[in-house]
Amino acid sequence: MKTTNYSRRKFLKLAGQYAITLTAANLIPSCSRAKTKPNILFLFADDQRYDTIHALGNADIQTPNMDELVQNGTTFTNSYIMGGTSPAVCAPSRAMLMTGRTLFHIEKQGLWEYNITEKYPTMPETFIKAGFTTFGTGKWHNGKASYSRSFSKGGKMMFGGMSDHYKVPVYDFDPSGVYPEKNRYFATRKHSSEMYADTAIEFLQSYNQENPFFMYVSFQAPHDPRDMPKEFRDIYDPDKIPLPENFLPEHPFDNGELKIRDEKLEKWPRTPDAIKGHIAAYYAMITHLDYEIGRILKTLRETDHYQNTIIIFAGDNGLAVGQHGLLGKQNVYEHSVKVPLIIGGPGIPGNERREAFCYLLDIFPTLCDLCDIAIPVTVEGKSLAPAIFNPNETTRDFLTFAYRDFQRAIRDQRYKLVEYHVNGIRTTQLFDLQNDPYETTNLAEDPVFFTHLKRLREELIKMKNTLEDNSNEFWDNFPG
Repeated sequence: MKTTNYSRRKFLKLAGQYAITLTAANLIPSCSRAKTKPNILFLFADDQRYDTIHALGNADIQTPNMDELVQNGTTFTNSYIMGGTSPAVCAPSRAMLMTGRTLFHIEKQGLWEYNITEKYPTMPETFIKAGFTTFGTGKWHNGKASYSRSFSKGGKMMFGGMSDHYKVPVYDFDPSGVYPEKNRYFATRKHSSEMYADTAIEFLQSYNQENPFFMYVSFQAPHDPRDMPKEFRDIYDPDKIPLPENFLPEHPFDNGELKIRDEKLEKWPRTPDAIKGHIAAYYAMITHLDYEIGRILKTLRETDHYQNTIIIFAGDNGLAVGQHGLLGKQNVYEHSVKVPLIIGGPGIPGNERREAFCYLLDIFPTLCDLCDIAIPVTVEGKSLAPAIFNPNETTRDFLTFAYRDFQRAIRDQRYKLVEYHVNGIRTTQLFDLQNDPYETTNLAEDPVFFTHLKRLREELIKMKNTLEDNSNEFWDNFPG
């Protein structure tokens, strides 16, 4: 087993001291369940961008339950995915999340398949071995066999990438772990978000075991098609939705993936009215998802589990929805690789922000640390436990991103370099994220910023070697 660089003993002592302080101040109640380890509730959204939570600065969206998670937890404001080596970005993203491994070290069975084999223990599989009851419902994009190894209980699983929200191809939980195609059926009575919330609520209401649980509730929202109950759609008037600062009718050059399915959801050139309509529907789906999350949180309290449960909320990737002339996530702009990440629970600081650089693959070792579980040697992520309890703690100096063989990027605390290689043509972008968070002004040709361009190219090559990014097509004759 792998030992973290952070001392578990030090962490547990600090967490305990913090919990005692908060309890004494009546900021959190004392745990009512005498469990040696906390429960885990992992709420995972599909295609939810980092800036779609009201409490984190978006005044145009209503997310009262996500706001509550922000109020009661620690939010990582520089949380990212590493990118994707498939147009279905969520598949490699979820493989990285579940294995704690970096983008070029996950298993790939072609352009679309990222089934996790027994070579790499999954996060819930690790918790099963530590004595947890693990429960999984919702989208599972990494193979039936890995789901069976990961969960001891579950219900309403969708093995795949997307579906109609009112006609979801699902399986009921099978204790034998066998999920033949003949057992699949279409759930048509409810929206997918309501269906998965109901399944999670049923588990909480029936759970009476002494050992802790690990719940993974993987929603399909706000992934398109953007359908939701009418009362949520009516909240948002497209005419009152502001356009993003980086709205463009079309992307200014070929990024290698301009004609993918996601981009075909709206004709070219994009118009302001069309994009406002997409954003309104996107926000409505998130508000509906927020409502269903609220039902789960309410049940968590009613069943007396809340006080001893670590709650994680995150998204598998972002989405452009009109930014840079794009709709999808097949790029490495901030809107597509930056994701929400909130961690709350007993002893975890409330209503606090952390700027430490992190990836979703860091969640695996973080939860191991928070629950005093040994981290598997196959995990490459870094525990965020030190940063949770120390706002000055750093995890990385750089973050690197990739999309297929076309795009690579790297950022530090201020600057971001994006390199493209499409049909033999190289394009370079350099952004000052401090002054230009929407990535609208390309500084790559400005001699004033040449030292930053050169420095980031050198760091990108270092990361290529560290991560074993062997895409010869991209790296041949790279200007470095």
